[in-house]
Amino acid sequence: MIHHQKHHQGYVNGTNAILERIEKSRKEGSNLDMKAILKELSFNIGGHVLHSLFWENMAPVEKGGGGEPKGVLANVIKLEFGSTKRFKQEFSQTASTVEGSGWGALAYCQQTKRLLVMQIEKHNVNLYPGFKILLVLDVWEHAYYLDYQNERSKFIDAFWNIINWGEVDKRFTRAKKILL
Repeated sequence: MIHHQKHHQGYVNGTNAILERIEKSRKEGSNLDMKAILKELSFNIGGHVLHSLFWENMAPVEKGGGGEPKGVLANVIKLEFGSTKRFKQEFSQTASTVEGSGWGALAYCQQTKRLLVMQIEKHNVNLYPGFKILLVLDVWEHAYYLDYQNERSKFIDAFWNIINWGEVDKRFTRAKKILL
């Protein structure tokens, strides 16, 4: 609840406040530091979008969370990474080595039709244009500190038990259909 209602909501509130400042500036004809305000806007929008994906790619075990990837995605993971085990190792290492605050992510490149594990620093650095994000793991301390203290790796290990693979597979199916 704290993560959702404080942190995620903070990015929504931040986005709305920035948009209001931009609108007010336009009406008044005043100038803004566009470099700074657009960087701040990107940060807040990224925080909202990534958190929205994060909540949806989790489910309790009794509602289908955890286990192994399903559907077409499972086959593509095996082709791309060699095995689900290897994918989990790469994803876990990616998430655990994010410098400071950020995200581990699985994305799909629509041009090469390949999966890629990537790190997203903060909410808006190291995003790859044209790659559709399928799965994200929030590794900012606020995501795990109350339950795991400073043990990010234990949080990452626990994440595998609640991934909503059905949702991730739906995102993958949609990503394959969308043209750039």
